[in-house]
Amino acid sequence: MKANLDDLNIFVAVARAGGFREAARIRNGSASGLSEAVRRLESELGVRLLNRTTRSVSLTEAGQGLLHRLSPALSEVEAALDVVNGFRDRPAGTLRINVPVSAARLVLPDIVPGFLEAYPDIRLEVITEESFVDILAAGCDAGIRYDERLEQDMIAIPIGPRVQRIASAASPGYLERRGHPQHPRDLLDHACIRGRFASGFLPPWEFERDGELVVIEPNGPLTVRIGGAVDLAVDAAIAGTGIVSLFEDWLRPHFAQGSLVPVLEPWWQSFSGPFLYYPGRRLVPAPLRAFIDFVKAANERSARLAPSVQTD
Repeated sequence: MKANLDDLNIFVAVARAGGFREAARIRNGSASGLSEAVRRLESELGVRLLNRTTRSVSLTEAGQGLLHRLSPALSEVEAALDVVNGFRDRPAGTLRINVPVSAARLVLPDIVPGFLEAYPDIRLEVITEESFVDILAAGCDAGIRYDERLEQDMIAIPIGPRVQRIASAASPGYLERRGHPQHPRDLLDHACIRGRFASGFLPPWEFERDGELVVIEPNGPLTVRIGGAVDLAVDAAIAGTGIVSLFEDWLRPHFAQGSLVPVLEPWWQSFSGPFLYYPGRRLVPAPLRAFIDFVKAANERSARLAPSVQTD
């Protein structure tokens, strides 16, 4: 039994994209051409890999099994072929990074433009996802997460700000109507806008001051999916719906404009900044190596520019 490597790659692309049109857009091809390649592969293998309707494409059980085994194998093939990149004057190829929306919003804008200007032959694809994923199975080269507790075969390096804070805020109008909370437990009597992960987990709100940690489960009229619907939570807070809790950097422009007011600022909890992580058991593709080096150089510049601590 033989299968064309190009057809296998097309099958993986369609499966990851969730359809022929999106896969064609990503690959700069035609949907009909990709559909024909998958039909050819199914004919060669003697099994149906995709269930097709007029509106969607989904994997069959056989397709799921093939995708699970193919993804890491094709990633290794790409890495092996990428060795040739080391003989080029400039790295080239596609770099796929899996990141949470917060990193796409608060971290990458300070990095991506300069990186793409420095490496014009690299195409960067950013996939936003809140849950921790197997980046190889997802067809990605690296990921960004806010916790360095990763699997043993992962390498992690700092990226972006090293210390961040979760801030709480409300509109001036809301605070005029409901009053200013003086202690985190006061939030139990306020309308709070919550965020829920795709897994269903509804994280509590944590506050810390002078060694005292306060964890509460506030109530409110609005709960949004963490990630894509966060802007709705912010807009609702600006409109006076309730109190929102989010990255300080995300809310800072609204503080400057006066549309939101900090709430319980002395209690805002600090946490470690994000990490870029990637598998340590495989050859590092040239586009990823270039990105790693670019991030490390940015970290070194930030460290040199950081104010020194004066001692007596």
